[in-house]
Amino acid sequence: MKNIGININSTKDKKLTKKVSGFITENIKKLNVKIYNDLLDFTDEEAKKTEMMISLGGDGTILSTSKIISKYGIPILGINLGHLGFLTSAEISELGDCMDKLVRGKFYIEDRTMLECRVEYENQIKSYYSLNEVVISKKTLARILEYSIYIDDKFYTNITADGIIISTPTGSTAYSLSAGGPIVYPTMNLMQITPICPLSIGIRTMILPSSSNIKVNLKEKHETAYLTLDGQNSFEINNLHNIIIKEAPFKCKLVRIQGYDYFKVLRKKIISRTKECEDEN
Repeated sequence: MKNIGININSTKDKKLTKKVSGFITENIKKLNVKIYNDLLDFTDEEAKKTEMMISLGGDGTILSTSKIISKYGIPILGINLGHLGFLTSAEISELGDCMDKLVRGKFYIEDRTMLECRVEYENQIKSYYSLNEVVISKKTLARILEYSIYIDDKFYTNITADGIIISTPTGSTAYSLSAGGPIVYPTMNLMQITPICPLSIGIRTMILPSSSNIKVNLKEKHETAYLTLDGQNSFEINNLHNIIIKEAPFKCKLVRIQGYDYFKVLRKKIISRTKECEDEN
């Protein structure tokens, strides 16, 4: 490995990001490093010579980074400067050890399923990509909506709910978990459909092979909803939009430093947080 990039989240503390990026550059002198701000100037030509991208920020930075570079097959190494950092590989306190192992090749790559969301409307087709989830939900203060769901062109069900979440295994510990969905080991090849506050208590999470095609339509003619990808990009839709979600044709490649323990991170950053609300008595 000769060339790596550092993607800096420009909303983070500039003194901190400068200090961290400087430390990284100083400790990997054998590698060529190029720094980007939110990947705004990242081009196809840059991608050809980039062998790894270090993401400085939190989980949101990794999500936005994945949308841009995953199609090139470039692995992402996340350094947590955010609040949670569940997807990242190292904290700031671990940076020295992380860089040492990186230079010595003491790391491996995890392939994570991504979703392609295709929106068909008035003879136009647009595709969007997400690492965590695709959410279709009602507008604020609007009444609950009815959704028709088809799986591989076969009718599954109508769901009356505040919304639905189609998530990857990576996204199983995000919005889907908050809505009652299960925790799924992140490297599995599957998708899940989780309703948000369904009218019927009999509607539960449906787990499907990652090869499935999921089609969602709003049933009401005069209602609008929001289509949101990874909590970052949102669009208004109505019953004239066909929404098709399937596995993306590429994976998000996350770098894991030797010694990374998924279950330790899960306990610390997801499971233990539920105990904060428990009565100590």
